[in-house]
Amino acid sequence: MDDTFWMHEALKEAKLAFEEGEVPVGAVIVKNNRIIGRGHNRVEALKDPTAHAEILAITSAANTLGDWRLNGCTIYVTLEPCPMCAGAIWVARISRCVFGAYDTRIGGIVSKFRCCEGIEVKGGILEREAIELLQRFFKNLRNTAD
Repeated sequence: MDDTFWMHEALKEAKLAFEEGEVPVGAVIVKNNRIIGRGHNRVEALKDPTAHAEILAITSAANTLGDWRLNGCTIYVTLEPCPMCAGAIWVARISRCVFGAYDTRIGGIVSKFRCCEGIEVKGGILEREAIELLQRFFKNLRNTAD
């Protein structure tokens, strides 16, 4: 299984967020070819500004392993993590970060900030699919506001 396979799993999470009226970002954490953590944005539902997909996936993975150290894990996320999430990825000792769409506004990995020094990073995986989902969400939001 390759990065594209796992990014499809992250996109499934992003679609759940979309259906729940959340910004459609999804994440999965993989270790030894197995998903050990999943998450999608739940900021609105939980009324929690930290309830980003990456944070929820990290919590899930840590609970699965019974350890906060996620060495040897890869996080797949549909949008380049923000600085908060990038910091959490770094603190959790995740080995790789693979993301879909670049976030030139507040990207915390490569686009705006570089919060994950020492972590292997790969961007642009299924970028078109991730961007289309985000664009559809914000278009629907604008149309609802009119």
